[in-house]
Amino acid sequence: MKTLKLIIAIALLIGFFPSSAQHKKMDQIMEDVFQERDNNIFTIRFFDALTGDPVQGAEVMFETIGTFSTDSAGRAMFPRQPDGMLKAIFKKQGYISALVDVDVAAETILRNRYVVSPVMNIDQFRVVLTWDQQPEDLDAHFVKANSYHISFRNTRVLNDGSGQLDRDDMDGNGPETITVSQLNAEAEYTFLVKNYSAQINTSAPSLSSSKATVWVFGNNKLLNVFYVPTCLNGDTWQVFKIAQGQVVPL
Repeated sequence: MKTLKLIIAIALLIGFFPSSAQHKKMDQIMEDVFQERDNNIFTIRFFDALTGDPVQGAEVMFETIGTFSTDSAGRAMFPRQPDGMLKAIFKKQGYISALVDVDVAAETILRNRYVVSPVMNIDQFRVVLTWDQQPEDLDAHFVKANSYHISFRNTRVLNDGSGQLDRDDMDGNGPETITVSQLNAEAEYTFLVKNYSAQINTSAPSLSSSKATVWVFGNNKLLNVFYVPTCLNGDTWQVFKIAQGQVVPL
C-alpha cells in the first residue's frame, strides 16, 4: 500500500500523468475567484465526508443575510460581506446539521470548502481532514494506545469493533475520513496529521501553510473543529486525544 501510494504520488509530482480530480478542484477554485470578482458574491462549497461528492439541495442559513440552497456543485452563493466572522447553519435531511464559521478577511473567504457528515449510528465517531490545494497529500492517523493505528498503511481494523479509513485523498483539498464504530471509554486515542508530500519532495509546501482543518463528529453532531497552527514546525500536527471519552486538544 505504501509503495503504491509512493509511486502514484511521485508520478503526479513529475507530471507523468495528470490527475483529473486535481484539475477539477483547481477549476472550482478559479471559478469561485471569478464569481467573487465579477458578480460581487461569495461562494462556499459543501462536500460529503465519505464520498467527497458535492452536497446538493442543502439549506445554508446566515442569521443576518438570509437562507441559500446548495446547487449541484455543492455551492451556496450569497452577497459579499465585510471582513469578519460569519456563522452559517448547514441543514439537509440525511446529514448531521452543523454550525460553521465563514472567515472573511481582506475581502475574501479564507476557507470556503466545508465537509458534512451523513447521519451516523449514535456510537459512531468520525474524523475528517481537509486542507488547501497544496501540499497535495496530507494523511490522517487515528491511533488507539497499545492497540491499532488507522491510516493509509492500515485502512481497516476489526479487533475493536470496526474502524476504517473511508477515504484517502492524494491530490489536495480532501476530504480524508476515518470512522470508528465505537470508542472504548477506558482507552486513550490520538489523532494526528502528517505531510506526506514533504516525504517525497523536500520543497513541498509546509503543513503550517496548508490551511488544514479537522472536523470531529460524534453523538450525531459536529463536536469540534480544529485549524492547523500557522506557527507549526515540522511535518506532523498532533491535533487531539480522546481520554475518558472526552476530546482534548493537543
